[in-house]
Amino acid sequence: MQPLVECVPNFSEGRRQDVIQAIANALRAHAAVRVLDIESDADHNRSVITLVAPPDALVPAMFDAIKTAAALIDLDHQRGEHPRIGATDVVPFVPLQGVEMDRCVALARELGWRVGNELSIPVYLYEAAATRPDRVNLADVRRGQYEGLKAEILTNPERVPDFGPACLGPAGATVIGARPPLIAYNVYLTTADVEIARRIARAVRNSDGGLRYVKALGLLVDGRAQVSMNLTDYRKTPVFRVVELIRREAQRYGVGIESSELIGIIPQAALLDAAQWYLQLDNFKPEMVLENRLGE
Repeated sequence: MQPLVECVPNFSEGRRQDVIQAIANALRAHAAVRVLDIESDADHNRSVITLVAPPDALVPAMFDAIKTAAALIDLDHQRGEHPRIGATDVVPFVPLQGVEMDRCVALARELGWRVGNELSIPVYLYEAAATRPDRVNLADVRRGQYEGLKAEILTNPERVPDFGPACLGPAGATVIGARPPLIAYNVYLTTADVEIARRIARAVRNSDGGLRYVKALGLLVDGRAQVSMNLTDYRKTPVFRVVELIRREAQRYGVGIESSELIGIIPQAALLDAAQWYLQLDNFKPEMVLENRLGE
């Protein structure tokens, strides 16, 4: 079994297709890298690229992508709904097969060293690669966004990066780490009232007493109120539980769920869990799926 690692870098550009394609081409230039998905959102002004490769191929590929993004994205002029501190905002390594989390941590630190020292971009390590407890959570690292960090990094010792200079250029800073699979999942409400989305986000996210493995924001996207989420452990907080809590909270305000969307790729097991729950298939087993049996 070939060792494989997934990488899901987020870039602070979702409008200029030439820039997005230039970054993707920097990744595709590495023969061992397979780009599986590119998801761009103009309102968020953000693109998420999903790629897989053997561990040894990922650091040089991601280095070239970060270098390309730094040359083409200027955070002094970039604006969007999604929080960000860098042109390449976040780079997580995810173990897929034949690879342990420790290997992904080593990849994150190797890439962080190269980006900080060769590109002079400040790098913060997060999740399993974090060097201190207050940097495990991405939201804590990204506090204040680019504009806030640009001033604070010069005076606050707590904001000194793990690699690179303690000052920001127009490419900002990059957060690099290692984590389990994550589901980026957004729910659109039947209203344009973004305050309702913000209240629902507070109700469902862990940091405000909601569901343990949910991070959420309320945003206005394409004229619709959106609950934008990262589900950080779908095995312990399944997708269907999140959806049903949002549905119940929305009813309090006289609105409902209009639609939902995935950003990037979702593990098959998360969809099977949702199907089993909604269809009340008490006797369900994964081997009852035709394609799973054929795969065997």
